[in-house]
Amino acid sequence: MNKKISESRINYTGASQDVIQNMIYIIRGQKVMLDSDLAILYGVTTGRLNEQVKRNIKRFPEDFMFQLNSEELKSLMSQFAISSWGGRRKLPLVFTEQGVSMLSGVLSSDRAIQVNITIMRTFAKLREMISTHKELAAKLEKMEQKLGQHDEDIQSIIRLIRKLHSEPEKPKTRIGFHKNL
Repeated sequence: MNKKISESRINYTGASQDVIQNMIYIIRGQKVMLDSDLAILYGVTTGRLNEQVKRNIKRFPEDFMFQLNSEELKSLMSQFAISSWGGRRKLPLVFTEQGVSMLSGVLSSDRAIQVNITIMRTFAKLREMISTHKELAAKLEKMEQKLGQHDEDIQSIIRLIRKLHSEPEKPKTRIGFHKNL
């Protein structure tokens, strides 16, 4: 789906978690959402959203919101193969999950509340997916270690069988009494 989703394509009575999930990025090791994407979801301009944030800046410490640097913006733009980012004059702000939650207090419309609920559910769903992924990865690694040990055991058994097979057969000595002729 195109990164820039027009307002008309989003159902504001319950913005899709899939749509919101596509608006979440990992920047500086944190899951964040761009101010412009949030503005679309909330039905306000990016300028209006940022204006409300600046009026309530004490609610947004560095771990809730930060401004992208030019390298991060270039990297983000290259991911979507677009040449410009809407003609912005300032670098975008990005909001962590806590920052998005704080936005509900700054933008207190019914729409903002509903969108925030969906966004919080989406972040929770992502955390669950990541947790499941980590558990699966740990189980796979454990299985690989077991299989690796089994492989070594099987190889040593094969070596022993080959050794037994390749040893020359010794002449058998007869048991019992022998008559010399």
